[in-house]
Amino acid sequence: MKPDWYPAWRDEAIEQLNAKNDRLEKDFQLGHWSRYDYDMTTGRLLFSKERAVKVIAEIQIAGSTSAKADSWLWAWANSNLPDDVLSDAKLVRSFGEKNSIDELTQSYVRDADNDLEVLGWELTAAAVRICDALGAYRSPRGEGGALFLILKSVKWAG
Repeated sequence: MKPDWYPAWRDEAIEQLNAKNDRLEKDFQLGHWSRYDYDMTTGRLLFSKERAVKVIAEIQIAGSTSAKADSWLWAWANSNLPDDVLSDAKLVRSFGEKNSIDELTQSYVRDADNDLEVLGWELTAAAVRICDALGAYRSPRGEGGALFLILKSVKWAG
């Protein structure tokens, strides 16, 4: 179930996220650092070059995709994640409940088009729009899925 306005709203969210991520790429070269590490206990994503941290981002977790499960799992439904990085995902769930949008309120979401990568970015874009975040980052996972991070702040280190 979803309201009539939601598909166009989500398409706009995807366009907005693409523009935000393009800006972060231009301003901070995200996606081009030789290394990145995220720490869920501190809610930080660190981009490094030659063992020196260059860019620091404050993060929340939107959710994750799993090729094995063939689905998206919202961060708020993942008991393995620390509560400190779930507040934005919980806002998304509340928005979904208020507006009767099933894909924002169901723990697991399956993609009708069978493209988990696209689904992950679409749902993350909705989260970024709802939470007025700066952008998002995708971290690949070993079993063919990915962890989608919401970027709350981004700054140069030091």
